[in-house]
This record gives sequence, C-alpha cells and structure tokens, in this order.
Amino acid sequence: MTVTDTHVARLREAIAGFTVDAVHGVLGDEAWRALARSETVPGLRATADGSSLSTLIRLFQLQAPVPRSAAEAAFGPAWTAAQALGLVTVDGDEARALLDLRPYGDEEHDWWVVCDLTPGLDGRENPRDPLYVLGISEASSSLAQLTVRPQVGRALDLGTGCGVQALHLTGHARDVVATDVNPRAVELAALTAALNGLDVDVRAGSLFEPVADERFDLICTNPPFVVSPPEGDRLVYRETGFPGDEVVRRIVMGADRHLNDEGWCQLLAAWIHEDGVPWQERLAAWIEPTGLDAWVVQRERVDLPEYAEMWLADAGLRHAPGHVERYDRWLSWFAEQGTEAMGFGWITLRKAGRDVPQVRIEEWTAPVAQPVGADFLAWAGRADALASGDLLAHRWRLGTDVLQETAGPVGAEDPALIRVLRTGGLRPSRQVDTIEAGLLSACDGDLTAGQILDALAQILDRDPRELRQVYTPVVAQLVADGFLVD
Repeated sequence: MTVTDTHVARLREAIAGFTVDAVHGVLGDEAWRALARSETVPGLRATADGSSLSTLIRLFQLQAPVPRSAAEAAFGPAWTAAQALGLVTVDGDEARALLDLRPYGDEEHDWWVVCDLTPGLDGRENPRDPLYVLGISEASSSLAQLTVRPQVGRALDLGTGCGVQALHLTGHARDVVATDVNPRAVELAALTAALNGLDVDVRAGSLFEPVADERFDLICTNPPFVVSPPEGDRLVYRETGFPGDEVVRRIVMGADRHLNDEGWCQLLAAWIHEDGVPWQERLAAWIEPTGLDAWVVQRERVDLPEYAEMWLADAGLRHAPGHVERYDRWLSWFAEQGTEAMGFGWITLRKAGRDVPQVRIEEWTAPVAQPVGADFLAWAGRADALASGDLLAHRWRLGTDVLQETAGPVGAEDPALIRVLRTGGLRPSRQVDTIEAGLLSACDGDLTAGQILDALAQILDRDPRELRQVYTPVVAQLVADGFLVD
C-alpha cells in the first residue's frame, strides 16, 4: 500500500457522503438487519439502482464485484487513489474490494474505518489469515462505551487493531498514541487515522514495549485475550504466544508504570476460572501489587464447550475438516490446565495514590445503561468519598437517577416491600427497610447522614448510637452503588 497525502485527501472527498446514516437509508431496516446476520441478498436487492452510494455499499459492505465503470464513477477523481491505497482491484471489466472501507460514527462524528474484509457472509466459512485485522466488532463497541471520557492530555490505545478506539480518543485527548504487534494493523490504523484527518501516533510493538518510558492519563485496550491450545496458527488480533490469560495479567500489573497520577486504564478482558480457585482471588492477586484502585465486573461466565465452539467458529473452522478432533483437543487441553470455565468482563484501574486502594470485584450479568463509561467516571468520586473518612459526617444527595418501587397487599396501609433502583450505569437495585428509605428520601445535601439517622432514631424510638453503628456500612454501600452522591 502506498499512502500519500494527495491520495488520502482525494479519497476523503470522494466518500464524504458514505456515512452510516446514508448506508442505512439505502439498505432500509430489513436489509440492514440481514447484513448484521451476514446475509447479503436483501442488501443486493436494495442496491440495484447503480448509484455511486449503492456501488460503494456493494463493494465494501456486501463484498460483491461491481462493473469497473461503476466503481470508477463512484470514486471519481479518487479512483486511482483507491487502487494505490489497496482498497480495490480490477479484474477485467469488474472491480472488487481488497479491504473493507466501513462507515462508522457516533452522535457527533462520521468516520471511516479501514480493515480486512468480513468473512462468513452468506454462510461462507473461510479460515482467517493469522495477520487478519478485525474491523468494528461487538467487543470494540463495548470498549468504546466502557471508556471514560474526561478531557486528558495523553491517551494510549493499546492493541489498536484498525484504530477504532483511537478515533474516539481523539475527541477528548490532546495526544493519542496507538500501538499494535501486528504490522498490518499498524498500517491500517494509520490509514484509518489519516483518512479521518486525525493526528494519531501509530507504533509497532507488543504490549507496553513501544511506550516503554512514557505515561498516559488514559489507557484503553481490547487485547488479544482468547485462551486457546498452543498448537496451530494463531490469529494475532485475538491470541498471543503467552500462556493462558497471561496477557491480561501483564497489562494489569504493568499499567501503574504507564499512568500519570489520577490516570485510568480500562480493559475488555477474559480470565480463567481455575479448578478450586475463586476467580475473584486470582484477579485480586494481579491487582493488589499495583496499588491501583480497581473495579472489576464479570459480565459472563462461559462453559468450556461453548467457549471452544465460539472461537473455532470465529476462526472459520466450524465446518472445516478435522473439526471434531480440533474441538476435542481444546477440551482436553483445558482439562490438562485445570480450567473449569472462562470469564469475560471489564477491568477498570485508576491511579489514585492511596495507601489503601479501593478495590471492587463483582459479577454483574444484568443489562446496563450504555454508555456505561459515565458511571465508571463517577465511580472515581465515589471511591474518593469512601476513602475520605467518616461517611456519616457527609451531606449526601440522592442520585438523580434513583427511583423507588413499592409492593404489598392490595389496600394495605404500608408497603410490604420497598426497593430502590438506579436507571443509569450498571442499574443496581436493592431492597431497603424503612430506615434506609427514610435516609435516602432525606438526603438533599442539607443534613449529614448522621444527623438524619439521629432524627430517625428519635422518631422510631431507637438508640441513635446503635442506629449509627448498624447503618454506617449501609451508607457505604449506598455510596458505592451510586444511590448517594456528593
């Protein structure tokens, strides 16, 4: 691929109307949903008008050959640039895509991502090249929603792939560095950044090696965390040469050396559930030596047959010769390693500089309110409050997203059950008693939590010292879950 500023500028101008909304408008809901299921027939029917936009959709989203004349018309003056950049090739009177040029964006941006073509369309299963560069995926979208978005000086996209996270980081970081061990990913991430007119420092290398002596305010990473047997070709975007879940451990334990004070490191990750060892203890052993605050959320526990099936299918090997033997080898290897299951989830680390870090490790499989990153950003303030001292001396306020539900027999004077829930973040809920409900309703920033408990003790004829002792840990949990805020 030969990249020049002129090529990139011409291509950017030519595809200015090739956006997510425009593609959706041409495909319509039904063909859009079909394409999400890797079926192209409805999309081909929707793009039969021969327009430039339909031609681009056929080339890239649908991976269908198009007449050379139609491709030349769609790219216009950028036709030569599209070929020079390695996006398309010509075979006689037909043109076809060599790379995927994918519209991508959020509420504020229309971007393009350059990656390898999506395999598996229309039921075709082709084994992926070891250096395959994955495009926009459920994992990349999940990390984008998890990442906190304060304005920062320096940010690092570790294991950038095609550069999706780097695009988001440019919106709130002065300087963005992106790294990847895969030379093809480095090349395509650089093209993605250039095509969007963004200044991203893209470097080659493994883990923190390309930034050995550097520090950042924010690190986000979707590392190659797939745990698989050592035999066979590895797909660089999902697997490493490290044993087990070692790549995740190394990132967690190495983050502190590359974070500025108050800096963040956030990972999508997977971890092994070892026979006889609670997964929480394994991760706590990684986190404790770092001295960092941590919030770990296990979103899913996957049994080993399902795990093996998922990643064999991802590699295009589900129906390939030798599938049964390959599948059996995965399960045998897991048994040899003493692995009982795999966990998926989020790891958020923050360099708060505490003598006693705030560490929270939990399983949460219920739906969350996206983007969940805003709640993780708020967690920093909650952790600071929990570490600050006497919680009963604070003048708390009820969180703005807290609701109350009551239930009981029809006609009863008082409810039999009171539950409070948050509509934001992880959307936690808890059943509360009348004292907790009274405490929450009175927290408006005027009185301290201790003063409110004293008043409730007087109303209910309870010992105020006993009430303070019993409900101090309750206040701590209400703060930790975001029901009470500063």
